[in-house]
Amino acid sequence: MARNNYLVPGAEDAMKRLKLEAAKEIGHLQYCKEFNDHYKGDLPSRVNGAQGGPIGGQMVKKLIKMAQEQL
Repeated sequence: MARNNYLVPGAEDAMKRLKLEAAKEIGHLQYCKEFNDHYKGDLPSRVNGAQGGPIGGQMVKKLIKMAQEQL
């Protein structure tokens, strides 16, 4: 996995935890790469997006809520 040099130390692990928490809340935990290692390279991107797409949206909602609480 590529490393982003602009992330603060520990931020990568925090984002993974946030993603798993968001996926668990909406019942899509099985689509997280960290939760399973099923090969999905033969699936079209449309199918992968339909399965995992809601997780990203839930993460954004949680991040916006956290930012608003800090203001």
